[in-house]
Amino acid sequence: MTRIDAKFAALKEQNKKGFVAYIMGGDPDYDKSLAVMKALPAAGVDVIELGVPFTDPMADGPTIQLAGQRALAGGMTLEKTLQMARDFRKDDTTTPIVLMGYYNPIYSRGVDKFLDDAVEAGIDGLIIVDLPPEEDEELCIPAQAKGINFIRLATPTTDDKRLPKVLQNTSGFVYYVSITGITGAAEANAATVAPEVARIKSQTDLPIIVGFGVKSPETAKSIAGIADGTVVGSAIVNQIAEGKSVEDIAAFVKSLADGAHAA
Repeated sequence: MTRIDAKFAALKEQNKKGFVAYIMGGDPDYDKSLAVMKALPAAGVDVIELGVPFTDPMADGPTIQLAGQRALAGGMTLEKTLQMARDFRKDDTTTPIVLMGYYNPIYSRGVDKFLDDAVEAGIDGLIIVDLPPEEDEELCIPAQAKGINFIRLATPTTDDKRLPKVLQNTSGFVYYVSITGITGAAEANAATVAPEVARIKSQTDLPIIVGFGVKSPETAKSIAGIADGTVVGSAIVNQIAEGKSVEDIAAFVKSLADGAHAA
């Protein structure tokens, strides 16, 4: 059982919904990014998604693209993102960390080396948005063999014919993308998302976490109410972009987490 499995099992036992927070590793710089990351569990975050900056993030809207550019300009790399996880793990050995990004930096590093380093750094899961199920032998299967969850995205365009393929080797949780498009675009709508979550739940026992377009405590509550939890990324990254203090960012995250947990 991974830390992700254990976390969602504990939430289910408490009859509580999960809250997942995304930050971009190294945005706006290594030290502040790490300070924000360290503040997330106390703010109510159940799972941390740590973004790996990449030059061509095709699933991401302007907010997260710019965060990646700031991180890259500051010298952030995949190695330094793993180091962030190591530094976080010095004080926190229980909060699950999911690396979210694209395959190119991993491919460049070498899959075997990357996975060994990820295990050593305390990474629990991967979301690699540009690796479809047809490429499972590339990273998904080797990651699972090392005890790392491979989390897949399902979207409004994932029809009944495609869904079983998407779920085939998925573990940890299923990330349902609530809107058609990029991160940080439209607002998620619980009424629209609910039947899709029910459809996916009929095909898997994994927790369903809904993201993209969740920007406020109210939306976090409504979306978590029809799923097993919600994830917020762009709204948090916006706070970082605006230069807010770590304390102010943590307070904003707590308002979102409280919304999700109140569902």
